[in-house]
Amino acid sequence: QVQLVESGGGLVQAGGSLRLSCAASGIIFGINVMGWYRQAPGKQRELVAYITSGASTFYADSVKGRFTISRDNAKNTVYLQMDSLKPEDTAVYYCNTAPSPTRKNWGQGTQVTVSS
Repeated sequence: QVQLVESGGGLVQAGGSLRLSCAASGIIFGINVMGWYRQAPGKQRELVAYITSGASTFYADSVKGRFTISRDNAKNTVYLQMDSLKPEDTAVYYCNTAPSPTRKNWGQGTQVTVSS
């Protein structure tokens, strides 16, 4: 059974930073493309960034230059370093396979709130 557990969210002022973590179990983590998604109130969930098994990365235009995705295959964990946060980054953040998420893998997510 796949389990994805996100952590590291919180309340931060605009311009601040947070580092999210996603611990995975029940999958062969190292071969999977892993991504971070977010869903703001009243909006659809969107792909923020993903990283391949070879550490190639993709970023949505809205976060390019501010967010950095990384992975530690030995720890089955993917990270999202978020810098220069903006109020519009406020959302619940999730990890999942990417660029196509696996529907049954969605976890609880972690709330990120950026105050102005």
